[in-house]
Amino acid sequence: MARQNLLVELFVEELPPKALKKLGEAFSKGLLDRLQALGLASQQSQSTAFASPRRLAAHITDVASQAADKPVSQKLMPVNVGLDAAGQPTPALLKRLAALGADASAVPGLKRAMDGKAEALFYDSVMKGATLAEGLQQALSESIAKLPIPKVMTYQLADGWTDVKFVRPAHSLLALHGAEVVPVQALGLKAGNTTQGHRFEAARPVITLKEADAYASTLAKEGAVIAGFAERRAEIERQLAAAAVKVGQGAKPIDDDALLDEVTALVERPNVLVCEFEKEFLDVPQECLILTMKANQKYFPLLDASGKLTNRFLVVSNIRPDDASAVVQGNERVVRPRLADAKFFFDQDRKKSLESRVESLAKVVYHNKLGTQGERVERVRAIAKVIGAQVGGGELAAHADRAAQLAKADLVTDMVGEFPELQGIMGRYYALHDQLGAEVADAIEDHYKPRFAGDTLPRGATGTVVALADKLETLAGMFAIGNLPSGDKDPFALRRHALGVVRMLVEKDLPLELAGLLALAFGVFKDAPAQAQAQLTDFIYDRMAASLREQGYTAQEVDAVLALRPQRLGDVPKRLAAVRAFAALPEAPALASANKRIGNILKKADQADAHVNPALLKEPAEQALYAAMKDAAPKAATQFQAGDYTSSLQTLAVLRAPVDAFFDGVMVNAEEADLRLNRLGLLATLHQAMNRVADLSRLAT
Repeated sequence: MARQNLLVELFVEELPPKALKKLGEAFSKGLLDRLQALGLASQQSQSTAFASPRRLAAHITDVASQAADKPVSQKLMPVNVGLDAAGQPTPALLKRLAALGADASAVPGLKRAMDGKAEALFYDSVMKGATLAEGLQQALSESIAKLPIPKVMTYQLADGWTDVKFVRPAHSLLALHGAEVVPVQALGLKAGNTTQGHRFEAARPVITLKEADAYASTLAKEGAVIAGFAERRAEIERQLAAAAVKVGQGAKPIDDDALLDEVTALVERPNVLVCEFEKEFLDVPQECLILTMKANQKYFPLLDASGKLTNRFLVVSNIRPDDASAVVQGNERVVRPRLADAKFFFDQDRKKSLESRVESLAKVVYHNKLGTQGERVERVRAIAKVIGAQVGGGELAAHADRAAQLAKADLVTDMVGEFPELQGIMGRYYALHDQLGAEVADAIEDHYKPRFAGDTLPRGATGTVVALADKLETLAGMFAIGNLPSGDKDPFALRRHALGVVRMLVEKDLPLELAGLLALAFGVFKDAPAQAQAQLTDFIYDRMAASLREQGYTAQEVDAVLALRPQRLGDVPKRLAAVRAFAALPEAPALASANKRIGNILKKADQADAHVNPALLKEPAEQALYAAMKDAAPKAATQFQAGDYTSSLQTLAVLRAPVDAFFDGVMVNAEEADLRLNRLGLLATLHQAMNRVADLSRLAT
């Protein structure tokens, strides 16, 4: 059972670049997991994934040529079925043993053990460990079947008859255990010890691997290929940085991890080259030029020290000729028409004002149940005017109305038609060209924010109001027609919209109540189901809870605060801080438990209002609790009203001793009705005072 390192490679035609990294990781992990399950790889074995445009490979350490034999105990059947009254084996038992390769001689060695309520017969044997060829064949078949392939191809093998389904046609399979070929098959291919290198720059057409550990070094030396995805990505980053330094003037390539991953998946031997375009194109908004270079050509635009686009860009070539001038000129020639198109769109769009385009939105369908973009704009305007008036009065309402009216107008421009990712961004440029003012122009761009997790919020009050109105209209509309997210499906990004609403209300600390906002949003839709607003309310609080837990708050803290459904979401961080400070007090556990007990008592009581008649307080313990509450509760209420939630909860901590004494010395459910109701009223008053900031019972363990 010699243990050596294992190398498996599938050599294929060019793989889809956006899926390459995941395919490589899944292939490697699938092989390791299965080999470990079969006992061929140890728990200390490490798997290294290799993924290039034309190969998926895995290097796995410490792999045995054969797994160790393993004792196995197999249940046969109940004793009364396998043995007759004389203790002799029945035909059923003999048949079962024969199926396992044993005969009647094995009967004396059978074990008896309880299986549930009946005694059963068990046959102990030794299962021979799988050979590497057997185990790797299983692992290879399973790993290929489970690959996260975005779209499967069907192609024929060389015989012209056999169909194979895989992500791309495969041309060779390599499997080495140390220096020995492992005889396995996959996708109609038999394993060998050869592969191919770079399509144009390999030293020889076929490369022979001497041993598993020589894979990466041999491919680099003889095949002109950097096989590892991470190593190739790091080399591209290094070359990009070096090329930017060579350009000078503080130039740096645009920071885009997704683009870097995609380019890494497109080249096997990266070579970064500096190219340039005519400076006249810099008159076009840089977002347009950057997007066309990134999306269409996979180039890395260069920014100057102040973050402005330069007329230089970086190309990651897959070849390294002695004279790269032809490659540079070819890329410059290719990018020029793209930039010219962007300039043409920009020049044409500015010939019409944004306002003149609003009418065209009536012809753009938003949703078949919610009408056109034109109708949507009117709904957003109605919501924005009310929010604007509530937050900043008439002037803000007017600005918000104007921005909301024009916010979607760039959807019918040529530039956004070509590059939908620029919606909002181009609207801002066109608004500035129309001399609508920075406040309205910024709001047109910012009303989409936050676009993703961690994105910035709208920069001004107008943008915040319109962004809130836009997201609330989307949420209310989709919930009104029952178009709710399900599992990982959320085509209208409702989770992101809900979190955007939460972030703006919290981080901007807006003086708005959630219930009022949702009522306003649903008010612009006709015939919205009554339950839709309640569903959306739950949805928003659920998204907020998940976000707060991600920020480091405990589930108990979040649950305690959000259980009260606070309407001013901007108060939630202060409430959470107060709960955390309260939980650190020595009195907290006892008060939380008492609060939970009080809640249970009040739930069972038929009549319990927060009212106390001091004349009916008979027991010293209830008198003491009432006196303590008279002193602490008003002070805590004043602190609560002032927004000092931490002090409010800490003020109530003095009630621990009288609360404990009350439950030790007072019978709440007294036989006399007036005493019972008065004591329930005392508890209701206490419960009300203690749960203004959060539901403290949720802190009880």
